[in-house]
Amino acid sequence: MALTKNQRRLRIKNRIRKVVSGSEARPRLTVFRSNKEIYAQIVDDVTGNTISAASSRDKDIAKSKGNKTEIAGLVGKAIAEKALKAGVETIAFDRGGYLYHGRVKSLAEGAREAGLKF
Repeated sequence: MALTKNQRRLRIKNRIRKVVSGSEARPRLTVFRSNKEIYAQIVDDVTGNTISAASSRDKDIAKSKGNKTEIAGLVGKAIAEKALKAGVETIAFDRGGYLYHGRVKSLAEGAREAGLKF
C-alpha cells in the first residue's frame, strides 16, 4: 500500500534527524509548516531544551500583510533575533522533511539575513 503524504514526510524527517542534531554549541533550527501557519524552534537536543521559538501566529507577525512566503521570511528574522539575544550564532538547519523550497527556503533566508550562520 502506498504511503500517505504525511507518512512520507515523517520518513524523510526521521532520515534527516539521524544526521542533524543540535548541541549547546550548535543547536538545531527546526521548522514545522501547516497549511496556514509556519513555526520555528531552536532546540538543544543534548538537554532537550527549546532555546527560542517563533511562529506566524506571534502578535507582531500576525498583524503584517503579505503572502505566506513573505510571512515565513518574517518568522525567520524573528527567530534569528531571539536566537542572537540568547547567545546563539550558528545553528544546524532541520527542514523537518519538507522540501527546501517556498516557505521553508524563505524562513531560512530570513534567518540568514538577520545574522544566523548555517
